[in-house]
Amino acid sequence: MFSVMRNSWALLLGMMLLMLGNGIQGTLLGIRGKIEGFSTLEMSYVMAAYSVGFLLGSRLAPQMIQRVGHVRVFSALGSLISAVMILFPVAPDWMAWAAMRVLLGYCFAGVYISAESWLNASSTNENRGQALSAYMIVTMLGIVASQVLMNLRDPGGFDLFVFSSILVSLAFTPILLSAARAPAFHEIKPLPIRHLFQTSPLGCVGLFLLGALFSTLFGMASVWGSEVGLSVRNISIFIASIYVGGLVLQYPVGWASDRWDRRAMILWMAVAGAVATSAGLILTWNMAVLSALGFLAGGIANPLYSLLVAYVNDYLAENEMAGASAGLLFIYGLGSIGGPMATGWLMGQVGPSGFFLFIALMFLAISLYAMWRMTRGRRRLFRRRLRTLAPGASPVAVEASIGRDNGD
Repeated sequence: MFSVMRNSWALLLGMMLLMLGNGIQGTLLGIRGKIEGFSTLEMSYVMAAYSVGFLLGSRLAPQMIQRVGHVRVFSALGSLISAVMILFPVAPDWMAWAAMRVLLGYCFAGVYISAESWLNASSTNENRGQALSAYMIVTMLGIVASQVLMNLRDPGGFDLFVFSSILVSLAFTPILLSAARAPAFHEIKPLPIRHLFQTSPLGCVGLFLLGALFSTLFGMASVWGSEVGLSVRNISIFIASIYVGGLVLQYPVGWASDRWDRRAMILWMAVAGAVATSAGLILTWNMAVLSALGFLAGGIANPLYSLLVAYVNDYLAENEMAGASAGLLFIYGLGSIGGPMATGWLMGQVGPSGFFLFIALMFLAISLYAMWRMTRGRRRLFRRRLRTLAPGASPVAVEASIGRDNGD
């Protein structure tokens, strides 16, 4: 781990600062939207817009990196992110916010791909797994810490938008001034969706549903919290508990999945998620209950992403895995677009409880489909160790985890 920190400290520090800024922005918009008088449905469009941009960026940013290189892409996209974050309070219109969220999603996709390929190039087969783990930990810790910063100023003012913009600007300084050379970049071509579905229907359907679940859980949490009248402090605690759960339970689930049948793991984790989030429909929403619900929902959903990707890879030859991850990211992104909009509509029909209802339904749908697929006997081709991946990880990160396997 010491060698990882020595070689990649600038990148890891920069990503920590970047996630601090992004974490503030994600929570702040949900709260500020309520202050500006936007409806729940309008805010659902704003939150879904990020996934539209992220999906576009995951497809187009690699070509940009190939043309002009990592440093220029980093600088250009970082400047755009910083500028957009400070424009939200200047243009209090939900359609303008949606357009800016599309741009943010596009820029963050390019930044993540650049950062992950840079991290991959600066690591060796012996420490690549540690580097990926360190990367995931610092990004999640950055988002958790950002929830603390949310409480420093009034969300109805300008200061928090300035803070997020400053943090993003500072994030690129250690990366661009470090002595590490920018790596060469090669674009990873996605496998056709039809081929992926034929290879692993459960993996494709599960990731589509999980995309809808994740974008709701992380994108609509602050919208829901504002709708039910939670204070900024309590919204921050609820969102932080989601990420803490994902961080804490990732590794126990990974350990278990390397020893037990993965389809059964997917089934029972989805059942547990459905039961846990259904409790949000009947229990009183005090902070002890909300913290527990957030911890369990995030702790189940986060490792479920890695588990589904690993399950698909069990049916693929090694030279197909990176291309498959690009296709799976596209499927996941499509689901992510629909999740917030469906949740916004559902909350409009049944009230704030629609937030937990939608998440529970997505968990239930994954479990039912997994149960049906288990009636279809099929022998997997390989048995690979599960590698920890953040939801929406770029194909570069998946390729890095493959490289780690080669080095074992």
